[in-house]
Amino acid sequence: QVQLVESGGGLVQAGGSLRLSCAASGRTFSTYGMGWFRQAPGKDREFVAAISRSGNLYYVQSVKGRFTISRDNAKNTVYLQMNSLKPEDTAVYYCAATLRFLIDSQRTSYDYWGQGTQVTVSS
Repeated sequence: QVQLVESGGGLVQAGGSLRLSCAASGRTFSTYGMGWFRQAPGKDREFVAAISRSGNLYYVQSVKGRFTISRDNAKNTVYLQMNSLKPEDTAVYYCAATLRFLIDSQRTSYDYWGQGTQVTVSS
């Protein structure tokens, strides 16, 4: 069983930055594709960013140029650096892991999920 634990959320003003972290259990972290999703109240869970086991990156258009996903396999951790935050970025952010070789934006492609961390951006 893969365990994922997000951290780093908080309340920031518009234009500010946060870095989310997702710590994964196990010794096979480097074999997982990792993704970040977010869900605002009353909204569907939305894909944000993903990074494959080989380092390929994929972002939803709305965060391109503002967010950066990265991974540190030695620390079993994936990060989401969020800059130029907007109120519409407010959501619970979830880390997810997939055993698939290719990453994608679909919730059903991910096998394991963290508990989420709240990000609130004030105007």
